[in-house]
Amino acid sequence: MQREDPGQVLVKSLVSGISSGTELLFYRGQVPPGVPADEAIDSLRVPVQFPLKYGYAAVGKVLQVGEAVERSWQDRLVFAFHPHESHFVAAPEDLIPLPENLSPQDAVFLANMETAVNLLLDGSPQIGERVVVFGQGIVGLLTTALLGLFPLHTLVTLDLHALRREHSAQLGARSCLDPSHPASLNHLNALLDSRERPTGADLTFELSGNPEALNQAIDVATFDGRVVIGSWYGQKRTSIDLGGGFHRKRLRLISSQVSTVAPALTGRWTKRRRLQVALDMIARIHPSRLISHRFPISAAPEAYGLLDQSPGTCLQVVLTYP
Repeated sequence: MQREDPGQVLVKSLVSGISSGTELLFYRGQVPPGVPADEAIDSLRVPVQFPLKYGYAAVGKVLQVGEAVERSWQDRLVFAFHPHESHFVAAPEDLIPLPENLSPQDAVFLANMETAVNLLLDGSPQIGERVVVFGQGIVGLLTTALLGLFPLHTLVTLDLHALRREHSAQLGARSCLDPSHPASLNHLNALLDSRERPTGADLTFELSGNPEALNQAIDVATFDGRVVIGSWYGQKRTSIDLGGGFHRKRLRLISSQVSTVAPALTGRWTKRRRLQVALDMIARIHPSRLISHRFPISAAPEAYGLLDQSPGTCLQVVLTYP
């Protein structure tokens, strides 16, 4: 540690997770110009320009502590919303100390699990509801795992890739459909049919990253249905059809973003409470089983290339540090 950093600690990274959604938008140059990398994370409050140091899911061990830092931080396992790099200096208040029984491989999912918890807080699933999730990337799979804990009427998921659909079923989805199949939407509507009218999905999550899926989410929603939009589309555009049943069904389109808690919940919910729930859910679900590939940090270009070119072959890709 440098003497000018008495209130900081030095962290050695053990593993960091790549976000196949947000990070690929940066990788592909699809982030709108002028948008900060992330205003909610101190280390990412920088303009988007290349080269860019990015990432927000690092798990490491505290190697050294500054003179003004409590000794209890020494050797602590911590999570940080910090870019991919082997070592970094941080203030203790920017680190999340991890329980001893939580492995680094499970803990690396904390950022995405907090996003999944936030999605459920925004969607408010209720007993007996018919729920559909478009997109089974990591955030979609974690959302499915949380929804699978609820006593729903049905839980249907959709994703283009068979590997994701397979894991979706293991995590609690009753049916997992391929949205590219010509009969998939008819099948979905049949699964949502009910003797109780109106039929359709009470709650739909659009997490695919594909703005065209939003039209499908709107189509399958029932009267007064909620459509939670968790995808960040960046510069991707498509035409949204609001001229069909959207108005007559009185649908609610809900934007969900983990940097804030929904205003209606702030009387009872704080970011700290939400984060603790995410930690509890990680301990319950053990998401490390979703790690499909590990690359040393020196092979990061290969890791991003795999996610970009062969998304159907991987789930969570992580970087490791010697």
